[in-house]
Amino acid sequence: MKVITFGTFDLYHLGHVNLLKRASLYGDITVGLSSDEFNFEKKGRNPIYDYEMRKTILESNKHVVEVFKEESMEKKREYILKYKADILIMGHDWEGRFDHFSDICKVIYLTRTDNISTTDIIKKILNT
Repeated sequence: MKVITFGTFDLYHLGHVNLLKRASLYGDITVGLSSDEFNFEKKGRNPIYDYEMRKTILESNKHVVEVFKEESMEKKREYILKYKADILIMGHDWEGRFDHFSDICKVIYLTRTDNISTTDIIKKILNT
């Protein structure tokens, strides 16, 4: 089975590791990694690590087969079809937002790791 997931994966942390490890139980993982520009559009800030650095970090994960540049939300269907994904996996904070892709693949939302997020890490760093 082929799994696809999407994200920024900035300040790579335990939550990212857990998501990818659990997603790998469903099949080989392809990651749509948000471009720097797309991340700014989504979150109103640039990622801490640039795209190439985040890509290199993700490619070092033994569960990740392929990483490609995600440039817009509107292209998700195109990406799912292009990479022939059988399953789309996202964190549960996106629950329901991608159900409309169930016509082309199975959609699964995995529970996120409690008490960890890139945003929280950045806030902690700024407050020290």
